[in-house]
Amino acid sequence: MQVSEIDNVKIYNLSAGKSLPDWLSERKKRAILKKNVDLRRRIELIQEFDMPGVSTSIRASVDGQYIMATGIYKPRIKCYDVNNLSLKFERCLDSEVVTFEILSEDYTKIVFLQCDRYVEFHVGHGRHYRLRVPHFGRDIAYHKPSCDLFVVGASNEVYRLNLEVGQFMAPYVTKANEINTCAVNDEHGLLVIGTESGQVEAWDPRTKSRQGLLDCALHCSDVGNTLPAITKLKFNGALQLGVGSSSGHVLLYDIRSSKPLLVKDHMNEIPIKNIEFHKQMNYVYSMDSLVLKIWDGNTGKQYTNIEASADFNDLCVIPNTGLCMMAVEDPKMQIYYVPSLGPAPKWCSFLDNLTEELESSAVQTVYDDYKFITKQELESLGLDHLLGTNLLRAYMHGYFVDARLYKRAKTIADPFAFEEYKKRKIREKIELERPARLKLDDNLPKVNKELASRLQNVEIKKNKQSNNLLKDNRFKELFENPDFEVDKEADEYRLLNPVLSRLDKKNTKKVKQVMAVDEVEHVEEEKDSDIELYQSSEESSDDEKMWAKDMKKQHRLIRNKKQEEERDEESRNEKVYEFSNAPKLTNIRSITRVSKTSLGERLTKEGFTTMVTGTGGNKEMKFSMRGKKNVSDNQKSMKKHYEERKQLVRRTGFLSKKKLPRK
Repeated sequence: MQVSEIDNVKIYNLSAGKSLPDWLSERKKRAILKKNVDLRRRIELIQEFDMPGVSTSIRASVDGQYIMATGIYKPRIKCYDVNNLSLKFERCLDSEVVTFEILSEDYTKIVFLQCDRYVEFHVGHGRHYRLRVPHFGRDIAYHKPSCDLFVVGASNEVYRLNLEVGQFMAPYVTKANEINTCAVNDEHGLLVIGTESGQVEAWDPRTKSRQGLLDCALHCSDVGNTLPAITKLKFNGALQLGVGSSSGHVLLYDIRSSKPLLVKDHMNEIPIKNIEFHKQMNYVYSMDSLVLKIWDGNTGKQYTNIEASADFNDLCVIPNTGLCMMAVEDPKMQIYYVPSLGPAPKWCSFLDNLTEELESSAVQTVYDDYKFITKQELESLGLDHLLGTNLLRAYMHGYFVDARLYKRAKTIADPFAFEEYKKRKIREKIELERPARLKLDDNLPKVNKELASRLQNVEIKKNKQSNNLLKDNRFKELFENPDFEVDKEADEYRLLNPVLSRLDKKNTKKVKQVMAVDEVEHVEEEKDSDIELYQSSEESSDDEKMWAKDMKKQHRLIRNKKQEEERDEESRNEKVYEFSNAPKLTNIRSITRVSKTSLGERLTKEGFTTMVTGTGGNKEMKFSMRGKKNVSDNQKSMKKHYEERKQLVRRTGFLSKKKLPRK
């Protein structure tokens, strides 16, 4: 299942995904399904819902139990039973089907208009009868009250075949040269025909006469030298008529008026192939070979659209649901489900539960009007107070913020950024136009020179690749844009620098070894190799020691730097501000504390006493003296314990003294 969201409307493509070929055996199909995860996860709503080559037309029965489709090659019709979600039967025909109509409520009575002028009737068991019309047919319509089948085509006549009597009746003669389409209203039985000259004629089967004429070509805005033809007609209720033209326009008419209520342009100048109506929500489905557009029948505002992966041929909308099917220029027929247009049909009600589960799962979306910034950038812009609010959205190692808010904060934090950017660009342009006074044969770029020289001094075997890397447009900004310059003062670089220097040493040693091997003779090569291996092992061990020492040194420097920053921050927080110029006040606060601890606590902690005298005149006298060093309680208790211990311990020094021998 493939999910797409167009105009904030979710569309589920139930035919997306790979399919297994029919000629595979069941054993091979099971083996492939075990290996391929995508094939196991695909949704096959109706089994074998495809054609050998191309599907040309598709219809649903009136009772909603069967779906019928025609295609090639060989020409055939397939009938699907929706209760079992499988193929009911398949019949091959003698020639390709132009269009067909279902005469009964189920599949038992069908009529086909074929491309070789034949009209073929089928019943439940198979073909019942076939006959031929004088001209090539393009469309058919069935009038139930009179049992007349109307056939229109490449002539000015509408052929009438009465199915009750079983014979042709007198045809309707129109003013058109050719007729493309026809339709019958199910409520009052009016017959309308669309001509090649862009006109719509209305005929009453009761009086066998023409009742009206609509000139639709005049209302198509993009009329050129040739008049657009009428390609599709469809009734919506008793009074509304939808007209599709070859110029890509859809016109909605009230049959009581000669002016259209609404004109919708597909903007692609492709003939309209089908028109359907969503009666509950008053939406119109208009389809050409590239796109199916769904729009409001009152305002013409587009609701959503479905783009074709293969050219569309026909459309079938399941009534009162959000499911629609398309016959396309592809073996697999397309099925789309739009939940916002209606629920799933009863025979596939599980689609509602499936789509609800997909919608409930959280999906992170990246929008174009949002800017991604890291936490350091957030603090530099002064937006760190927005953490935890709806204005910031956590994503990976940073946050998404509205682009408008980012621009506003950027201008406030750095108001002269644009001026500096402008000056830098002007300077770069002047440097490009002005030739250098001293022309040096140095091909290294201005940005990241050391990196470029390191790439040029790579191993001999990889020289070509390094040159290509410097000339590659993908890495062009790395050697031109100063924003990409390597910051050697950064902690990351200082930690990585010993590794890079070690790699450079290894590369230079390898080059020297290769050059030495080329110069010495084959006889001395074996002797020197042992010495070189011994020396290289000693040198590699020395290099590892030096590398470890450098790493420890860099870690120590970074740690000392962080400790100094922490001390500076603490001293900054414990800063004391003195206000001594207050001549008229009797109670003067000489010292103001910024930190949370009080002044007395800080002075007792530091061991200072501050005495402030009263004022005399407009002067104030202040002095401070160092007090006695405070002795902690722990030290006092240790001293007392030591003295008590000293009294209790017996002296043992006399035991070590040697006795003098007697004289």
